[in-house]
Amino acid sequence: MILIVLGVALWSAAHFFKRLAPEARARMGERGKGLVTVLLLVSVALMVLGYRGSETLDLWYPPAAMVHLNNLLMLIAFYLFAASGLKTGITRVIRHPQLTAVKTWAVAHLLVNGDLASVLLFGGLLAWAVAEVIVINRAQPVWTRNPPAGLTQEVKALIGALVVMAIVMVIHNWLGVQPWG
Repeated sequence: MILIVLGVALWSAAHFFKRLAPEARARMGERGKGLVTVLLLVSVALMVLGYRGSETLDLWYPPAAMVHLNNLLMLIAFYLFAASGLKTGITRVIRHPQLTAVKTWAVAHLLVNGDLASVLLFGGLLAWAVAEVIVINRAQPVWTRNPPAGLTQEVKALIGALVVMAIVMVIHNWLGVQPWG
């Protein structure tokens, strides 16, 4: 489980670097993007290896019906992520749709996984996303809302969310995790 903790810590540090040390990050220029990318890839590898290799230590036993709530929250998370890129109407209401998607994803997974490894992974990434929103809002307190988006953008975001969710569910099933309940 130490790999999960190291992965979440590295993920957080790589993301906070730009916000907490902007001068150092700016001095690195374009090569800084490459470094951050490598750090993020290493952090994801650590989290995946740590999660897949951890012993199951159950803290609670989620009810089976939580799978349906998880799936609804995951659809919302995928929509929020797509909406961010397409600047849909929800981005006029939610300042950080990608980070809100991460928070929604983390909560959804905590609802259906009651083991320690899941708490470390999903809870750690939830804590990171909450802290990231706080740091960004303090650094940039003024928020300029996106202009209204058309219906086409909304439909694209919803279709994209449904397609990506179906792909992710198939991958989960392939990995031995039954996402349909």
